[in-house]
Amino acid sequence: MAQSEIAVLGGGCFWCTEAVYLEVKGIGKVESGYTGGPQPDPTYEQVCSGTTGHAEVVRLEFDPAVISYRDILEIFFTIHDPTTLNRQGNDVGTQYRSVIYFQSPEQEATARQVIAEMAHVWDAPIVTELSPAQPYYKAEDYHQNYFAQHPLQGYCAFVVGPKVAKFRKMHGARLK
Repeated sequence: MAQSEIAVLGGGCFWCTEAVYLEVKGIGKVESGYTGGPQPDPTYEQVCSGTTGHAEVVRLEFDPAVISYRDILEIFFTIHDPTTLNRQGNDVGTQYRSVIYFQSPEQEATARQVIAEMAHVWDAPIVTELSPAQPYYKAEDYHQNYFAQHPLQGYCAFVVGPKVAKFRKMHGARLK
């Protein structure tokens, strides 16, 4: 990857978003982690408690010559529900909020534009939070590439798998 850029997104459980972005052409590295709260080096158990202020996120390294930040955000808005505050399906709490952590003024402007455009697609108001980049903490190793390692685990089979299938159907041209 020549000159890579970073995108950090939270759209519910990071296993779901990670599994999708691992399949996207132009994204070189996908990592699950935590950001958005004041507590340094949080653990999964702490973040799951909902008391740290952190969100479960994915950190993407992407090649803007292959995939634009706009394209990454368009995928983001099709793989989660940006109209539910602090929840995705049965995952409830601030750690599952819909959030975009922009890395530059250009990313912020693009995100604002995409959010405005997506407002016409959804029946309810978009509640996706837009925030400047914050300290990021990589999640524990057992969370990395979780869906690929545990495709038959209940949550993966019934929640992650359908999101990946939806992505493949809607964005087949963007597959690696």
